[in-house]
Amino acid sequence: MISSTSIPAALRRLHRSAMSWLGGWWRLLHFAVLMLELALMPSSYRQPLRPALARQLVQATAPNLLWFTVLASLISLVLIRIVVVTSQSYGLSRFALEMVVRVLVLELIPLTAAAFVALRSTLPTGLELAQRRAEGDFGAQASGMALLRSEYFPRVAAGVFAVWLLAAVSCVLTLLLAYLSLYGFTPWALDGYTRVVGQVFNPAVALILLLKIVFFSFAAGLIPMASSFYDGASYRPRASHGLNDMVRVFGVILLIEIASLMGNYY
Repeated sequence: MISSTSIPAALRRLHRSAMSWLGGWWRLLHFAVLMLELALMPSSYRQPLRPALARQLVQATAPNLLWFTVLASLISLVLIRIVVVTSQSYGLSRFALEMVVRVLVLELIPLTAAAFVALRSTLPTGLELAQRRAEGDFGAQASGMALLRSEYFPRVAAGVFAVWLLAAVSCVLTLLLAYLSLYGFTPWALDGYTRVVGQVFNPAVALILLLKIVFFSFAAGLIPMASSFYDGASYRPRASHGLNDMVRVFGVILLIEIASLMGNYY
């Protein structure tokens, strides 16, 4: 039999967990507002902050662009081949291009770009900043706007921009590979190809794709940095710190993907 004292204790633990969960999302929202404020301030792009912003943009995009482009190309070629062979076996060849565009360009490429940037750039950078704050590297600026402007805003902007660039380049490359895989090196199929792609990218679908990439970039760029900023002072080297950020990032990405699927197909 459960003792009468265990029920209030369980309720208190549940209350603390709920308040901690709500507090974490409230801090994330507050951090996002601060980053938006800095993004709209001209002083964030002037000297001496401009070199740091440019350096973070290059570091977040240049190393990842080559590897992600190669990865996206290989995945696209394999999936395009699978879709083409499967559609031909069922006599549905006329739907192959539309299926390739919907599966790869609308769904898989943006999702993979956000996950790639989060794992390769923003999550490790967030852990690094949290460790530096715990070690006192930033001194008296450890919790002020100066720290946000000089250290956090360039990294958030770099993470957001990296998702945009990787998704845009990979989507264009996938469309090119789809054309070459289906029609070969001939210009005579461009009319039918552009007609099918244009039918897929109607205004509603194009808007949903754009919004999805934007929110993916916000999730990958903001969540690790917000956790680093608010929890960095109490950071301890442990796996759970980065794991919690990873779970939160991919949880938000999953919710955005579900919302986009509902907008496209319901």
